[in-house]
Amino acid sequence: MSVAKPTTVSSEAAECLPESMVYIVDDEDAVRRGLSGLLESVGLTVETFASSQDFMASPKQNAPSCLILDIRLRGENGLEFQDAMGRIGLRIPVVFVTGHGDIEMSVKAMKAGAMDFLTKPFREQDVLDAVSRALAKDRERLCAEQSIGSLRATYESLTPREREVAGLVLAGLLNKQIAAEMNVSEITVKMHRGQVMKKLSARSVVELVDKLRSLGIGPRRKNGQ
Repeated sequence: MSVAKPTTVSSEAAECLPESMVYIVDDEDAVRRGLSGLLESVGLTVETFASSQDFMASPKQNAPSCLILDIRLRGENGLEFQDAMGRIGLRIPVVFVTGHGDIEMSVKAMKAGAMDFLTKPFREQDVLDAVSRALAKDRERLCAEQSIGSLRATYESLTPREREVAGLVLAGLLNKQIAAEMNVSEITVKMHRGQVMKKLSARSVVELVDKLRSLGIGPRRKNGQ
């Protein structure tokens, strides 16, 4: 590893520093210690492991994270482990490191979703930049998941009538048409639609439709038509 003094980590990473986690899986103790020291020097919390089995057995933090993974572990293949992570839904961004990398291997890693591919010996700033990008990506993912979770909880709080109106709005019906479908007055429809938009913080029908679609809510007509 280069011994050059690392420059400051990017602003994207800085936003993640107080709550970010970096996992390192490498069977070389010197590499683990070197990477851990580098990342801790910029304020990141680091956990190191000598094998993927040890990593999988450890509890994972619910925080922006990334995994620095040696692509050639003893008796293991980093690419295969990356695939296994995907199959079990562990979506931590991966930064591969290797002392035996080649173009074909790096292409496979990137196609499989790796954030970066660094060949030993690597520059410390390259590591910091790769980790910064990975943490920023994971922060975006977690924020999006939290936003969807909050939106789904709000949708679940809608009354049955409000959900029905929401589904009919999603189907493109006007208030008058919705009133006919539900056999209620147009004033009642306006009231329910207003409540739906208020609860879901939708400033327009277009925004309401976008939010409903993001939850996988489909359009509906009365009696399932």
